Formats: sequence, C-alpha cells, structure tokens
Amino acid sequence: MSGAVDAALVQQTAAELGALVASGAVSAVEVAQVHLDRIAAVDGDVRAFLHVDGDQVIRDAAEVDRLRRNGDLNGPLVGVPLALKDILTTKGMPTTCGSRMLEGWRPPYDATVVRRLRDAGIVVLGKTNMDEFAMGSSTENSGFHPTANPWALDRIPGGSGGGSAAALAAFEAPLGIGTDTGGSIRQPAAVTGTVGVKPTYGGVSRYGLVAFSSSLDQVGPCARTVLDAALLHAVIAGHDPADATSIDAPVPDVVAAARQGARDGIDGLRVGVVTELGGGDGTEPGVLARFGEAVELLASLGAEVVEVSCPSFRYGLAAYYLIAPSECSSNLARFDAMRYGLRVGDDGSRSTEEVMAMTRGAGFGPEVKRRIMIGTYALSAGYYDAYYGSAQQVRTLVSRDFASAFASADVLVSPTTPTTAFRLGERVDDPLAMYQADLATIPANLAGIAAASFPAGLAPAPDEPGRDLPVGLQVMAPALADDRLYRVGAALEAALQQRWGGPVHATIPVREDVR
Repeated sequence: MSGAVDAALVQQTAAELGALVASGAVSAVEVAQVHLDRIAAVDGDVRAFLHVDGDQVIRDAAEVDRLRRNGDLNGPLVGVPLALKDILTTKGMPTTCGSRMLEGWRPPYDATVVRRLRDAGIVVLGKTNMDEFAMGSSTENSGFHPTANPWALDRIPGGSGGGSAAALAAFEAPLGIGTDTGGSIRQPAAVTGTVGVKPTYGGVSRYGLVAFSSSLDQVGPCARTVLDAALLHAVIAGHDPADATSIDAPVPDVVAAARQGARDGIDGLRVGVVTELGGGDGTEPGVLARFGEAVELLASLGAEVVEVSCPSFRYGLAAYYLIAPSECSSNLARFDAMRYGLRVGDDGSRSTEEVMAMTRGAGFGPEVKRRIMIGTYALSAGYYDAYYGSAQQVRTLVSRDFASAFASADVLVSPTTPTTAFRLGERVDDPLAMYQADLATIPANLAGIAAASFPAGLAPAPDEPGRDLPVGLQVMAPALADDRLYRVGAALEAALQQRWGGPVHATIPVREDVR
C-alpha cells in the first residue's frame, strides 16, 4: 500500500476501519500491517508498548480474514487492531504488569476480556506499558521504561495505563484496553486527549486481570472517539461466571446511547456539577476554563445544569490510599518466588524465607514496596479498625453522597484531573503530589459507579508558554447506567467537532517526529 493510504488508514476510527474490512475494501492483514509500520516508526520515541510480535499479529489478522470470508465472523470491529494493557493474561504472550517480578512470564490462558476480543475478530497488536502492578499516575513506575505523551515527548501520558492512552494518541492503534482502580483509564485519557471509560464495577469481567485492589479494579475501553469506545465496551461487557464479582444483569445499550447523543443531543438531561470536585488549590486555571466551557456547552445542548454537594468526597483520596494498599498487600503476597516469576538468590545456600525476601526486594519497585508497607501496616493488629476500618466507613459515606446527588441529577461532571500533563520526572520524588492527580477520579471507584473522561479542549501549559495540552471532562453515572456516559460524551464530541471544524481526535498535534 502507498504511504498516503497508510497514513489515511491509521487515522481512521475503529468504526470506519471495521466497515472497510467488512466491505472487503481492505483486509485485516493490511490494517494490521499499517499499524505495525506506525509502531515501528514512532514507538522508539513514545515507548507505549512492552511487547509486539509482528509475525504473530499478521498470523492472527490472516485468520480473521479467513473466518470473515467464510462467513464465520462478523461484527463492527472485525479486523480492527487494539493495544492491550499488560495486566490482562494472554496465552502465548508475556504478561508482566510492568514489573520485573513477572518479566518473561507467559500465562497458560487468556483473560475473559482477551477471549472476547479475539472472538469479536479484534486483532491484539501487543501489550502496553503501565505503572508497575497499576500503581501510579504517570507510567514512570514501570519496571522497564517510562512512556512519553505524544503531545509533548517530555511529559507524562498519565497512569497507570499510560501505554494504551499514548498508543491511541500517537495513532499506533485505534482501540485500547485499560484498567481503572482509582483513575488509571480516565486520567491518561484526559492528558492525552482520548476517551477512557471505567464501567460499573462488575460490568466487565475481571477474570484474568492480575489483581491490584480487588474491590476497586475494573477493566474498560479506551479509544479516540466515543462511538469507538462504546463499540468496544459492548464487546467486553457482560456477565462472566468465572468472576465472582461479575454482575448478572443486561448490559446497557451503550452503542445506541452514543449514536443517540451524537444525533439528538441531551435535551432534558440533568447534569450535576460536583462542588467539591469543581476545582480548588492546585487546579490549573486553563483546566477550570475548559471545564466551565464544557458545562456551558452541555447547557446549550439542552441539559439542565445544577450544583450538587458531596461533602465526603474530600476524604476520598485518604480513604483510597488505605483501602487500595491494604488490598494490594494481600494480593501481591502471591509473588513469593516459589511458584512463578522472578527468583533471586536460590543457590542452595539460603533458606526459603531468604530467597523470598531477596526476590521481593529485587523484583518490586519503590512505589509497589511503599504501598505494600502502607497496606500491611493498615491491616496489622491494633491498627485495622483505626485505618482500614475507618476508610471503609468513608467509602460508605461516598456511596451515600453519590446516591443523594443522583436523586437530583442524571449524571455528574467534574474536571478529570486538576492539571494538564506534567513533565516526566517532575513528581517522581513527591508521592503526595503524584497522588493528587487522582483527586477527582477516586470517588467513582470507591462507590463502584460508572465514569468516563472525554476530551474537552486544550489548555496552556503553565510552565511552557505556547504549549497547549489536553483537558478531560469527567462524566459520572449511577451503577448500570453506563449508557448515560456515552450519550453525554457523544453529544459533547459532536458539538466540539462542529466548533473545531473536524474530528476531535484529528486535532491532536503529535510532534512531527512522532506523527
């Protein structure tokens, strides 16, 4: 294929690519190859991927083409490539969770989400970089290398799922999968100008997801457009008997909601602006400006805008950083050098306990060790009630505040993050400053509700005159009302497209050496 055709294909939406493959205009192999070429051209700078096996990708795409020709495979995303966060188990491919502890480990089975992707004819391009075991907000805690933001290569792409978001923003893939424990889908989406959705807890199977914090983790779709995210959501969602936390309930028709929002808008929808998340100390003026404009735009589309107060949200960050470390302390105890993964010091001269200690010391990075120690302390005898127990009480208050807010609003909105993308290295030595990036996203995880980040425009970087960076609008909906997210997101996207004179994702100013 010509270079011009290659460039055109990588900038197509997932829905457009699926239609091209279905019509026979292009093959899944051709689509996969142009994206592999794109990865080869730019990922040396972006470093979004940890593993890509081009030969296997082409074999998988060829099989998709064969099944489609025989009439055994159909659907809107057949032949569409995808970047997969390296925290979901994949048979025949490494699953490292961004950690040296699991370097080279190849699981013997696919996660349920991965199986559903394959069954839908989606071609997995490779595994994307992430903060180690999903613990971080910048993808700088990866055990292998940091990932860069395609908007500015000296800035973070968010975390923990910065690899998937960066792959989308650099046009290395049209679709991605992330996981969200306290904002790890939404925060990267916000700072890379992409779409990221955290479904209702239990709405997407966690079977095969390597656990960080079991009561908070959720798999979700990442994309450059709202419709693409909805199409992917429909593929991966639904009850899974293999996951005890999976909800046995119908999946909301998110695709229809996205189409409705783009076509009909949101007339009559009640939008609640959360007072406690609307901006305060540490929120950049440009972020507040774009948020205010997005709210005004929703009102102009027919929404009724009201203010709501959720007083307990101010305690959400503290509660999260007791609950999540406590659960990670328990979950990561399985990495003990005895069954799989890294083993250090096993030369026959040391006891089992010594080998375990040496392995965990060598295999885990500083942030993971920090959270394990915090969690172990919070769960220890004499401190459980004061710390973990109290945090769970705050969690109950957060859920009650959401219930009260949703009594007067159909959806809630806030800035997704307080700032635009900060510079690589800027916060690595200041964990508290890093944690502030998740201030607005954590409450949704504590309550298990649905939430998403949608592009809301550009704001000036406060530390670099002339540099504009993406801002995200967070939309939150009650549990099992995920379709409301897509209706609002699609209406906002359509209005911004009209304002900007073209597709939102096409405005991403990836540097020339990356584009």
